[in-house]
Amino acid sequence: MSVTTPDDPDIRRRRIKIRAWRRGMREMDILMGRFVDAEIDALPEAELDDLETLLDAPDDEVFRWLSRAEPVPEAYDTPLFRRIAAFHTHEKPLDL
Repeated sequence: MSVTTPDDPDIRRRRIKIRAWRRGMREMDILMGRFVDAEIDALPEAELDDLETLLDAPDDEVFRWLSRAEPVPEAYDTPLFRRIAAFHTHEKPLDL
């Protein structure tokens, strides 16, 4: 039987997945949830910190940053944020 602690990386990743899919705005659920599902296992701890910070930001603001309607504030303009934005940039329609 394994014992987990609050600092357990697997628990942290599961919590992030839940938060990413339960944003409050359906558009943000899709944007953040799909990125997290695809990339979370490869993210190092520092990027998990950046992701949790981004998940704490208001949905409507993050949506405007990702859609390029507003510039990304310096505090959020991280390599991780740019990866999330690039993840959702497509040259052709997706097969959903």
